[in-house]
Amino acid sequence: MKTQRIILQHKNQIAIASGILIAVAFAAKWLAHWQLGWQVAMVTASIIGFLPIAIQAYQALRVKVVSIELLVTIAVLGAFVIGEYNESAIVTFLFLFGALLEQKTLEKTRSAISQLTKMAPASALLLDEAGTIEKVDIDEVVAGDLLLVKTGAQVPVDGVISEGRGHLNEASVTGEAQMAAKSVGDKVFAGTILENGTLKVTAEKVGEDTTFGKIIELVEEAQDAKSNAEGVIDKFAKYYTPAVLLLALVVGVVTQDLRLAITILVLGCPGALVIGVPVSSVAGIGNGAKNGILIKGGQVLDTFSQVDTFVFDKTGTLTEGKPTVAVVRSYNHSLSEEKLLMLTAAVERESDHPLGQAITRYAALENYPAVTETKVIKGQGLMASVTGYQLLVGNEKLLQAGNVQLSAALQKELSQLQREGNSTVLIAVDGQLALLIGIKDQIRKEAASTLQQLRKMGAKQLVMLTGDNQAAADLVGQQLALNTVKGGLLPEEKSAYVRQLQASGHKVAFVGDGVNDSPSIALADIGIAMGNGTDVAVETSDIVLMQSNFANLVQGYGLTKKTVANMKENIAIAVGTVLFLLIGLVAGYIYMASGMLVHELSILVVVINGMRLLGYRTKHDQVTVSEKDLTATLLE
Repeated sequence: MKTQRIILQHKNQIAIASGILIAVAFAAKWLAHWQLGWQVAMVTASIIGFLPIAIQAYQALRVKVVSIELLVTIAVLGAFVIGEYNESAIVTFLFLFGALLEQKTLEKTRSAISQLTKMAPASALLLDEAGTIEKVDIDEVVAGDLLLVKTGAQVPVDGVISEGRGHLNEASVTGEAQMAAKSVGDKVFAGTILENGTLKVTAEKVGEDTTFGKIIELVEEAQDAKSNAEGVIDKFAKYYTPAVLLLALVVGVVTQDLRLAITILVLGCPGALVIGVPVSSVAGIGNGAKNGILIKGGQVLDTFSQVDTFVFDKTGTLTEGKPTVAVVRSYNHSLSEEKLLMLTAAVERESDHPLGQAITRYAALENYPAVTETKVIKGQGLMASVTGYQLLVGNEKLLQAGNVQLSAALQKELSQLQREGNSTVLIAVDGQLALLIGIKDQIRKEAASTLQQLRKMGAKQLVMLTGDNQAAADLVGQQLALNTVKGGLLPEEKSAYVRQLQASGHKVAFVGDGVNDSPSIALADIGIAMGNGTDVAVETSDIVLMQSNFANLVQGYGLTKKTVANMKENIAIAVGTVLFLLIGLVAGYIYMASGMLVHELSILVVVINGMRLLGYRTKHDQVTVSEKDLTATLLE
């Protein structure tokens, strides 16, 4: 067993040595006319090349598998017995060299995995109660430990900042290269880089439980999972190889032509057929991982490529998922709009209301003026004094109670903004109306163009199911020209609608991000989760958009279609090669060594064809598409 292991470990070196011996043999024959040297070199090349192939055939037979290696082993033995040492040497070399090329090219297709693994944190700086810093292996860190992260270092765990502030490069997790400003209370993720500052982080998740660890685990599982095509081909090879062996035996007995029987064994090796589909699958999944799209296996590639109906959740999927300032209007106040926003943001900073937080984010101030005499009026808003100015920040009732006049024109503006889905905030300064701010969960900028491209790529129906009220849902549906919009739905009602679409014969992909989306994500033919969604949504999904970039749907959809087409191309190449070799054999133009050469070349061709997927990128038009254009698309 030890000898077998050593030989197999040095299979690549044996292939190279075999090739050198064959070159020496030809040199001896053609240059020195040394026949003995020719024979010795060819016999030696045959024997050393034969050993790893025969060992693999024997190991397969022990588990009751008739492998390709067995066909080659018998063919080489036969050639050796009849004295065709050049044929046996060349066949073993080409087979081993083909295996070497497969290994190297498959390693390249799995580069996404190796790069992710290398990026995983290996150590951490642990702080004890006395403040002593100790460098420890990442496996020694547990939840609750306090860790120090210095400028330029990797964050070793998922956790919360306990002290310090800085800017982090989160590209390894989100795919976005922009710096993220972080301070006390903010979450940080393992594998991200602290570009400046110093942080003390309390560990929450470590090792494989971190977001980065789960990314690696998901991609590894995905590349090991087989597609329908791979399963069919595995079953085919299981019966095909013994059939070739039987055919060669019958031909040998009937024709009494051992050379012909041996040649059939060599030509019958289904190498390109067996390797063609897996290399496409691995390359497609690797491309997705590189672009922030985690595709959980070959089966998902098959199914997603057939999807004709996309069902979307609204909040956090088609929309940004948080309220943002959409409209700011000022009303002839003596103070500038910038000054008014600063005063308003200072007051809203005192509140934890989502609308107030949206205004604070919009103002994006580093320093806030002092706020005094803050008073919360339940159901109406805030009253406060800011650097001598008296502010009212809230709804119409608050301003009316403060004797601020609201004109009929303003009332009309308020009604219009509210019909457009805005929540409105009015600001009065010193008893005079100053600002009107409209806030809403805005549609993603890339949503319209993404949906249009999905239609062009084969999506027949675009559906939105949401728990929000029907009026708000219809507004989004109209802006995006969706085929069907259903509002006011509970999670079980969303699932029921997905079942209804499937019963009508549609292949359904559901795209969502929340716990309430999880049943539909699990039920749909393909479940797609936004990477910033809940853990349960991500875990139950088939595809994860790690960057939470809605436009990546186009890349993912196009990639799966391209990958499945690439699989079919490789199958056609493999089958075509076998037919070509059989015709050549019958016509008398193909012999054992030349047949093996064509066979190995076909393997190289399908591997290179599959590797093309690593560079595949769907062109996505980021230009905003108007509702009119989308409606026209629907009517076509």
